[in-house]
Amino acid sequence: MNIKIRQLGLQDYQSCWQKMQDYTLSRDEHSSDELWIVEHPAVFTQGLNCKPEHLLQATNIPVVKTDRGGQITYHAPGQLVVYCLIDIKRKPLGVRQLVTILEQAMIQTLAQYGLHAVAKADAPGVYIDTMKIGSVGLRIKKGCSYHGLSLNNSLDLSPFSFINPCGYQGLQVTKLEDFGVHIKTNELAVPVINAIVNALG
Repeated sequence: MNIKIRQLGLQDYQSCWQKMQDYTLSRDEHSSDELWIVEHPAVFTQGLNCKPEHLLQATNIPVVKTDRGGQITYHAPGQLVVYCLIDIKRKPLGVRQLVTILEQAMIQTLAQYGLHAVAKADAPGVYIDTMKIGSVGLRIKKGCSYHGLSLNNSLDLSPFSFINPCGYQGLQVTKLEDFGVHIKTNELAVPVINAIVNALG
């Protein structure tokens, strides 16, 4: 079954999250898998396991408690977000396998821009040296995934200093722009999407 690709542009986080939940709860075995390409206005999102102390100080940036795995992270324009609405029982695919597919899609994409990135078994996501450039957070309902990945392209990273990113104190974050790569975020989506589609077969 073909995967539908939806280019959604700039979308409010909360309404986008609601649409993902609605799609997942209403889908059946014939529903298509979908990848949603999106950017969000500035927002902190907390995963199910998030400890409140990982938000280090109050700001005027909204904080949304969400239902994905993981801790706290930050989204803003200039960050590529890809939501993965995949029927993993139909594939069949384990959650860890899907996480690896998303990590490898980011790693392969970064390699195309001359950047060497790695995944870490104990801390999901993608890193250049010790700095985090890509995150993964998923939720599974009815054997189907939603949420997905975020890859830092050209956003202002300073709000990450108001949190312990992904629950790690002192974790440094980075973006493609820091390495002299200047590309539109919707263009960055193309190799990421291609890698995910190829891996899902």
